[in-house]
Amino acid sequence: MKRKPTRRDRDTLNRFVERYGEWKGDVAALVERDVIGVSVGLNGYTTPKQAAALIRRLSLRPGMRVLDLGAGNGWPGVHIAVDARCRVTLADIPRPALLSAAARAKSARVSRRCDPVLASAVALPFRPASFDAIVHTDVMC
Repeated sequence: MKRKPTRRDRDTLNRFVERYGEWKGDVAALVERDVIGVSVGLNGYTTPKQAAALIRRLSLRPGMRVLDLGAGNGWPGVHIAVDARCRVTLADIPRPALLSAAARAKSARVSRRCDPVLASAVALPFRPASFDAIVHTDVMC
């Protein structure tokens, strides 16, 4: 049975929608470059080096199915799809973030291997054993 969203759920979603709707421009790129050393349009603080470590530690390879839980704008999920040639499901609750993730996947030419899904971690719409690996980086509760 599907759980009815609570007021806290709605407040959280509104906060996320506001965050992902914020202006992203030169200033955001400068902050990103200063904080993590590179500007690739991140929405968290996972560095490219850490994303590469995820691929190695999980032994990700072509054809594997990965769930990026709390995918936000698609970092590092799209990076995983590119570098490991995996099929990645990008799951999150703010629609603006998922639209950005889909655009990132299209720009990286991996949209056929990246599936944005509007879903909360507390009510995932997937069957057990649907994925070979699950990643989540910079996820807020």
